[in-house]
Amino acid sequence: MRQAAELVLAAARRCSEGRVPIVAVSGVQGAGKSTLARALAAASQGAMAQFSLDDVYLGKQERRDLAAGVHPLLATRGPPGTHDLALLESALQNLLAAGPASVTPLPAFDKGQDDRLPESLWPRFAGQPEIILLEGWCLGALPQSPSDLSEPVNDLEAREDRDGVWRGYVNAQLGADYLRVFSGFDAILHLRAPDFSVTPLWRRQQEEVRVGRPLTPGEDEALLRFVSHFERISRHMLSGGRRAEVEVDLDASRRPLAVRSLDRDRL
Repeated sequence: MRQAAELVLAAARRCSEGRVPIVAVSGVQGAGKSTLARALAAASQGAMAQFSLDDVYLGKQERRDLAAGVHPLLATRGPPGTHDLALLESALQNLLAAGPASVTPLPAFDKGQDDRLPESLWPRFAGQPEIILLEGWCLGALPQSPSDLSEPVNDLEAREDRDGVWRGYVNAQLGADYLRVFSGFDAILHLRAPDFSVTPLWRRQQEEVRVGRPLTPGEDEALLRFVSHFERISRHMLSGGRRAEVEVDLDASRRPLAVRSLDRDRL
């Protein structure tokens, strides 16, 4: 991963035109985005400000309101349309404007409570960052064409989004405000899974580490349903529907197989 990190940081510095560069890390759930981001931030010895797209989820009540007004599936956090992009942009702008004596609050979300933490509990970044690093599963994703939305990709869509309202809304969000926010990133590093089938396994491993035990059958069923919310865009990204300046091919055990640079040539 070191080679990929060096490539994406170099690409970001070239594109940032003298200001603090913004780097994004994308990939399916469980691909190792958070682990990589934390390792890079730690290695920077305080020079890198790092947070996650997950940290700017809409709060529980906001998503309930969205579910009531648009579609019930929007109660579940994760897909485009369930993030507070204004908060994300505000955090990025505050980091870009930070000086040596600044203390910048970074958003934080409590997944156990399924709600945003109060600002008094947010982490702070001290000083002026040399790099801003944001990680998130769909960063750099491109919207699909309307014709691609017609057929469901899984049982969740077939049973709970028969008329396509949810996937249409998500796709519209991705093609509007999300695309605009993504355009502000100087470079994106994509961790490319071998295929979508590894995602439930990787996500299960993550959850079992978090709770410290194997999942019960009921918990595993809930996890599989949760992952289904991400399947459409994940498959689209894996088939090329994404922007990325640097890509890392992963095997089913998350081991890096190859690194691709800006021109897609294998290094």
